[in-house]
This record gives sequence, structure tokens and C-alpha cells, in this order.
Amino acid sequence: MRKIQILLALFLLGSACSAKNKEEWQSLFNGNDLTGWHQLNGQAKYQVSNGELVGTTVSNTPNSFLATDKDYGDFILELDLLVDNEMNSGIQFRSISKPEIMDGRVHGYQCEVDPSARAWSGGIYDEARRGWLYTGELNPVGKSAFKLGEWNHYRIECVGNSIRTWLNGIPVAYLIDDMTSNGLIALQVHAIGKDDQPGKQIKWKNIRIKTSDLKATETPEIFVVNLLPNSLSEAEKQQGWQLLFDGKTSDGWTGVGTNSFPAEGWKVVDGTLMSVANRSETQVKGTDIVSDKKYSAFEFQFEFNFAEGANSGVKYFTGNGGQNVGMEYQVLDDKRHPDAKLGENGDRTMGSLYDLIPANKQERFVKPAGEWNIGRIVVYPDNRVEHWLNGVKVVEYIRGSDSFKAAVARSKFAKFEGFGMVKEAPILLQYHNDQIKFRSLKIKKI
Repeated sequence: MRKIQILLALFLLGSACSAKNKEEWQSLFNGNDLTGWHQLNGQAKYQVSNGELVGTTVSNTPNSFLATDKDYGDFILELDLLVDNEMNSGIQFRSISKPEIMDGRVHGYQCEVDPSARAWSGGIYDEARRGWLYTGELNPVGKSAFKLGEWNHYRIECVGNSIRTWLNGIPVAYLIDDMTSNGLIALQVHAIGKDDQPGKQIKWKNIRIKTSDLKATETPEIFVVNLLPNSLSEAEKQQGWQLLFDGKTSDGWTGVGTNSFPAEGWKVVDGTLMSVANRSETQVKGTDIVSDKKYSAFEFQFEFNFAEGANSGVKYFTGNGGQNVGMEYQVLDDKRHPDAKLGENGDRTMGSLYDLIPANKQERFVKPAGEWNIGRIVVYPDNRVEHWLNGVKVVEYIRGSDSFKAAVARSKFAKFEGFGMVKEAPILLQYHNDQIKFRSLKIKKI
């Protein structure tokens, strides 16, 4: 009798746990109709067929969104989708649609659905707002997660400022951002042109959400895009990142050839390290500044915001030819500064290896004057070097290779023997008489 009672108790306990687990997840789609959803913006067709939610493209209409009636803040969202291989789509979350803002245009975070050769599915795009926040290039392993012509399982986790995505169980994107804390969830059918063939489809099923007992996943297995200024997440710390600027003081930086921070030319203001413009009405004697520590193989991230017509740069491997002569990641207002048209083939434009290798970039990945750009320099132990701009690699070369030496030979640096080949050097921020703001300066050794 005692044994039967124990077994019954265990059965009831298991049933209770199973019921609790089911209660934690809520279905957002009943499989029969569009209850709980409403359509916004474009006129693509949404219907229910065979227990699946089906979206169909319609010509000459803007992006269409089937949105939840409720807003959601912290949650885990899971769903399965099957998309035409020639179609683009996305899953909106923490998004906004209000009549007083862009006439109700849906805007906010989007988890990408991209069956094209670019393979950025699972990346994070900021629809109608900031553009790409986490591209597929930042996590090459994630680019292989999407299955063409098959059902794909998406998982989106939003807990506080932590935003993560998984595709078929593979981690794809890891974003830390605080622009929007809650909003609608919506299923996108992308716009097509008036001459494009309509009728392509995307199907969704098993759409469910969990909103309680949540904890952010902080495992550091993939690259982290942290848009909170001058901060390091736990995952970044585990990956070995360190801040080179605390957002409050000039600690860790000195003027070139000195033992102290410059008395003029640079200021710490509003969480930025800012070079002060030298103009006729405000005569300023500025100088380049360098980090206290030297680096050989490293990865360096920095955000920069330039005034109209400004010129500056981030230099590394300085020394052969002078303390401020070395490789330079160009920071420039390409539209207004004359340097953009000098040099050879655009090798003095933003993101370029200055006067040596032009940045291969698209206009959509360049933020204009007054907005924040994200730069990244990666130097591997085998002398491979990369420049990145806003999540896209724009320059790649091998330091000391024949092609590198040839580029130096035809540049303004030809007169410096061994240019750029020092073993280690500090990070240098250039003073070029213009206003440039830097923040979120972080580095890790490779």
C-alpha cells in the first residue's frame, strides 16, 4: 500500500510539473484563424491553410506586417517557418506602429529571414530606423544554420537589454541594446516591385511565447554587439575584452611623445573622448593621443561620430618613420572632405587603410556626420589584418606580404623603411583639427 501511495504521489507531481511547463508557454497562433493578430502597412495576403499561417507577396505594395494585438517586453519566442527560396522576410519584435510616428510605419527590431546567397538569416536588422545591427558576417558559423526549402526553427530571446537569436539550435546573433524595451511582434511579407512576379509564400507554424521565469543567456560563444556606450557585458568579459576608455576620464591615454594627457585639443564630454576643432575663432593646439599599452595581435572596437567635413583616423603599428606614423583606419566625412577624392581608387575614404587599400563598402553601411559608426580592426598573429565598418568587413590584407609592400611602395609612406612592420605599438587616435567623438573603445588580445 505504501509503495502505491509513493507512486501515485510521484505521478501527481510529474503531472503538475508538466502542466506548469505547458502554462509557461503560450500559443500565439491557434491554427484556425488570425485571432490575436492584425495587419499593418502593406496589402500582402495573410491566411490560414492546413493549420499554417501563410503570407503571400502582392506587387506594388509596401512591406506588410501581421502584428500581435498585444505588446511584449521580455520573452522567448519560438516558431517554425518555411519560405520561398527567392523571398526575403523577417520577424519583428519589440516593434512600434503608431499613427503619429511615420504614419504608423512599423519600425524596430527584426530577426532576418534570408534564403539568398548572402545567408544573413537570424541576423538583427532595425526596420525603418537604424539599419543593420548584427549582420551575418559577424558570426560565420551562423550563416550555415538556415536550411533552404525546409522548415526552419527560430528562437528569439529578449531579456532586459540582452537580445539573442538561434536558428535550428545554432546561436546566430547576440545584441545588447536599450533603444526599445517592449513592442509588438509581427510577421513580415517583404514588398516587391510592380514588375516582380507576385505569389511567393512564407509559412509559419508552432508560434509560441514564454514571458515568465526568464533569465538572459550569457554564454560567450559568439561575437557580441554591445550598443550600450562604454560598457562590457559578462559575455564580453569572458571573451577577454577590456575597455580602453571608461567614459569619464582620460585614464590610459597620453599625448604622443609625452607622459600626460594633452592640456588642450581633447576633452572628455558626455561619455565621449572628443577632439576639439581648431578654428580661427577657437585656436587650439592639439596632438595625437596614444594608449598606455602596446599591442601586437589584437581586436579593437571603437565607435566614432564626426562633424561635417571632418577628418581623423585610428592608427596602429606606428613607429617606423615617427611615433605617429603607421597604419591608419581612415575616419572621414566622405561626402564633404576633399581627401575622399585624393589618393588612389578611394584609398583615403572612411574605413580604408589610409593611402594604401580602399575600403570596399556599400553606402547603406556608412553613417553620415552626426551619427555613430562602429569601427573594428582585427590583427591576427599571422599578420592578417581586417578593417570592419558597421558589421561588414571592408579591408583585408596581410602585413608584410608582397602586395602590401607594393602598396607601400606607391604610397606616401614609401620613404619609411619597414613601414608598419613594428612588432607592437599603442593604439593612436589622430588629432586632425576637426571635431571627432570616440566612445566604446574596447580591445582584446588574440
